[in-house]
Amino acid sequence: MEKYLCIHGHFYQPPRENAWLEEIEKQDSASPFHDWNERITSECYRPNATSRILNGDNRIIDIVNNYAKISFNFGPTLLSWMEHYAPDVYAAILKADRLSRENFDGHGSAMAQVYNHIIMPLANARDRVTQVLWGLEDFRSRFGREAEGMWLAETAVNIDTLEVLADHGIKFTVLAPRQASRFRKIGATKWNAGIDSKRHYICNLPSGKQITLFFYDGERSQDVAFKGLLKNGRDFAEALVSTFDDRQEPQLVHIATDGESYGHHHRHGDMALAFCCRYIESNGLAKLTNYSQYMHLVPADHEVEILDNTSWSCFHGVERWRSDCGCGNESGYHQRWRAPLRESLNWLRDQVAGVYEEKISEYQVDPWKLRNEYIQVVLNRNEEFVDRFLGIHIKKKLSGEERTTLIRLLEVQRQSMLMFTSCGWFFDEVSRIETVQILQYANRAIQLVEQVSELKLENEFVERLRKAESNLPGIKNAALIYQHEICPKRIGLINVGMHYAVASLFDENPEKLQILNYSCISDPFERYNAGVQILAIGRTKINSLVTLSEKQLSFAVLYIGQHQIIGSAAEISEWIFNEMKQEIVQAFKESRVYKVVNIMQQYFGGSNFSFFELFKDAQIKILGKIMETNIETAAGSYKRIYERNYNILTVMNSAGLPAPAVLKQNTEMVINIELVKSLQRPNADLRNLNHLVEEVLKWQIPVDIKQLEFETTNKINGLIAQFSKHPDDLKILTDISGIISLIKKIDLKPSLNELQDQLFKIGRESSGLWSKSDKPSDRLLLDSLLRLASEVELDMTVPVPIKKP
Repeated sequence: MEKYLCIHGHFYQPPRENAWLEEIEKQDSASPFHDWNERITSECYRPNATSRILNGDNRIIDIVNNYAKISFNFGPTLLSWMEHYAPDVYAAILKADRLSRENFDGHGSAMAQVYNHIIMPLANARDRVTQVLWGLEDFRSRFGREAEGMWLAETAVNIDTLEVLADHGIKFTVLAPRQASRFRKIGATKWNAGIDSKRHYICNLPSGKQITLFFYDGERSQDVAFKGLLKNGRDFAEALVSTFDDRQEPQLVHIATDGESYGHHHRHGDMALAFCCRYIESNGLAKLTNYSQYMHLVPADHEVEILDNTSWSCFHGVERWRSDCGCGNESGYHQRWRAPLRESLNWLRDQVAGVYEEKISEYQVDPWKLRNEYIQVVLNRNEEFVDRFLGIHIKKKLSGEERTTLIRLLEVQRQSMLMFTSCGWFFDEVSRIETVQILQYANRAIQLVEQVSELKLENEFVERLRKAESNLPGIKNAALIYQHEICPKRIGLINVGMHYAVASLFDENPEKLQILNYSCISDPFERYNAGVQILAIGRTKINSLVTLSEKQLSFAVLYIGQHQIIGSAAEISEWIFNEMKQEIVQAFKESRVYKVVNIMQQYFGGSNFSFFELFKDAQIKILGKIMETNIETAAGSYKRIYERNYNILTVMNSAGLPAPAVLKQNTEMVINIELVKSLQRPNADLRNLNHLVEEVLKWQIPVDIKQLEFETTNKINGLIAQFSKHPDDLKILTDISGIISLIKKIDLKPSLNELQDQLFKIGRESSGLWSKSDKPSDRLLLDSLLRLASEVELDMTVPVPIKKP
């Protein structure tokens, strides 16, 4: 009797990028991280790439890549973000698929996913095809192989969706047990109700094609996701193994949950997963597998029929994404907004599709085949590649304007799919950030259509949104959300030019800047300083790296001080610009600020902007630059007060007298500031750090734990990175050990994950060589390495199996 076990993680985040900037703006709800992708990567995706296995003494005996032992899928839009913002995790995920092929007879554990997580049964036929093709191409480009399986968003399925999967070579998918209607042994006449999740099944489709279906263990999956099974790795393993029965044929126990269960939803869930896999393998309790390997090892001998229009997260089928079904209602709110929201977006999709089809057909090309292949451009925005792509599909020579029109039309289609991302309907209120996000994609689609045609869609779209009523009296409906939160964010090339103008005030190389997904090149560009005041003036060409549209703008921007920025930008001729520049520069040099502003208004008219028109992240960045000098000045003043009063405060402290509150607070600020500075220095200064720690203890100072733990983590990570490049530098190890010892005295607990990872890697690669060396320096290095490893709870001996007690 062969027992196989498969754990599947569905790792996914909705696309969060600003529809115009193609970047995620700061999300305050994800604090202290920049955004939710960054936060969940820290809590889940990265830990699973380097998960710790502990022994009975809670010491780390191994660091493993969990993805290599399980089945998994990552959403394409999440991987796109991760490639740029968490490249180490991205590389570990790709490596895990390669390792899994070694573990599972050449069958990789990664599954593809429909592109941006739309509910396939609610999509039209064209969108279903494009979602599959885009998901497959994205998978191929990242993992370097063809996908055998594809994950459906929310496992939402109907027969039409399975037909699309089978049409495009997908061999299997995974569903929830309640999505099965009935099953039977192939060749039998009697059907059985429900499903036996320990088997896999052939689903015969009306077209004559077949697809293999796996139905995960619902009870055990619920235990993992919602009932605390991840509190203990051994309990997790035993619970999975206990699910096997005594049948005398191969059986597969498998679970499927959101991958975020392993770390984000359940802290240290990644470690429970790592321990579980090691425990099962060490004790021979089952053979770990993935769906692809099992499908090839054990031929399916049963067939199944599914229940159409069902999913894993709605008891009512797929109503969670189109009606007031009650699923996801955690606040007692109604969800009547779901139906009119979907109806509004369906209407918009069909309207823009008509424009797209008409305009693209003018180039004698199949518009929908072109859209299906546009994923190649989404994956490679290089202008030369875009030209090559268009050259293959469009037979006539294109002007720059025609090229931009074609890309805009294709972007309309991308936005019109992004606006159906499932999370927009998942929760209980229409004003949540997930729904606001999909409305932003709708706005971008409307804007692009208006740029390539005479069709005006916004007024009717807004009227339709009025039927999507909010639960919150002040918000009323989705139309008001759209008008107040989305429309003000709509930007064009002029807005980008204004942003560039402000950035040019402070940047070291202002003549050529990339502002998010726009390139800005200025010629001429001039910048003048007069005390705190700065004037920047120039002509810049702005290019969209997505639509390839461009615009030449003239600008002038004046920084007066603090956050006071006054600027103007517009399309004016070069000779008018030169005339204006001469007047403005002369007025600025004469310190006649009022005249500078008057000249701007004279030449630019009403095209003015200020600090408040900047993108949110840019506001934060510029405020940081502006405040830098002020903070340094204030810190210097605090330190002088501290130094002048140090001796008298010492006398008062020795005499048991309370220090004046204002001087006590000043001392606290100075010591905290100096601690941050000490940790930010390029080289470790243990003498200075030790002095500051003694001062903290002497004055009983409350330290800024969050900031200092962050700085300490960065310092230690920087030092171990240096050691990785210079593994013969004993001082680096000594400095790290010294820092850890000192910060313990003031109860700081920085993250040691990166240090542990690197020590573990170095130890595995080099400790054997050092131990065999006759050089005293090598022995000293080895002793220091092992000592530091011990200090951070690392057991550097060869990992041993985790046996049953």
